[in-house]
Amino acid sequence: MIIVLKPDISKKQFDHVIERIKALGLKPMVSKGTERTIIGVIGPEDQLRAQPLEVIAGVEKVMPVLKPYKLVSREFKPEASVIEIGNGVTIGGKQIAIMAGPCSVENKQMLQETAKAVHAAGAHILRGGAYKPRTSPYAFQGLGEDGLKFLRDVGKATDMPVVTELVDTRDIQEVEQYADIIQIGARNMQNYELLKEVGQSRKPVLLKRGLSATINEFLLAAEYIVSQGNFNVILCERGIRTFEASTRFTLDLNAVPVIKKLSHLPVVVDPSHSTGAWDLVGPMAKAAVACGADGLIIEVHPNPEVALSDGPQSLLPKTFAELMKELRKVAHAVGRTL
Repeated sequence: MIIVLKPDISKKQFDHVIERIKALGLKPMVSKGTERTIIGVIGPEDQLRAQPLEVIAGVEKVMPVLKPYKLVSREFKPEASVIEIGNGVTIGGKQIAIMAGPCSVENKQMLQETAKAVHAAGAHILRGGAYKPRTSPYAFQGLGEDGLKFLRDVGKATDMPVVTELVDTRDIQEVEQYADIIQIGARNMQNYELLKEVGQSRKPVLLKRGLSATINEFLLAAEYIVSQGNFNVILCERGIRTFEASTRFTLDLNAVPVIKKLSHLPVVVDPSHSTGAWDLVGPMAKAAVACGADGLIIEVHPNPEVALSDGPQSLLPKTFAELMKELRKVAHAVGRTL
């Protein structure tokens, strides 16, 4: 249920509406837009129907939310959300945010070399995995806290916020300590306990779409996070599993405009994991910008031949710099900046 407040509502009236909602055992979630303030009400809606709030001064109307996801819907917040990351970086505005770096943090020297290169080329955020959920239990699993420390130190040295993946609820305080954005990977999109845990955090969350998840399931996963009070959610389309075997996954660029029509949350695209091949990253990155993506997350490695994970899809720093030049042209053509 959504409560739309009048533009001239007083603070006293607003506080009274909040008190009435809480008195009914319901949870109010406030969204302040440019023209209206809206309150999303979480809980059994029959209680709200039994106590009509339209009669309270300052309330314009009460509306049901038809979508199964409430707080991430455009019904709750018509304006597109802009997530503030830090260091002047935002995701969801006119500027397209570029996250770049190695799949895994292998050592500090490699990370420094990569970070300096992607920053010089125009990247805004440093990406890197300290914990790596791998398909094989024998594959490299990441450096853990050492990797997080490297990310923090190198991110500060290059003046870039850091995004890294959280895979276990037991590690959230550790990851919060070092990262600016907490990534929830595709394999954990429906790990609801993990989603609720990051919902308790106020760190921005990059939520990747599951391998076989529908858009409806994807948005409901985001709802788990937002319903806990953390509205700083960024959605990431990273390819879905289909019958096609020519690429690692099938990059569903339809999802970008569809999600932006249904939800106020920003959407970024991962052309590295979706294609699995470095020479396909550039074309899909440019297509993502053209169709309205708010950002890209791209894997870059100084020597992909010896990378401990995802070498075949990693760009060389020089190739990444060339791609950034081309992306600026595409962004300009669609009225965005890089």
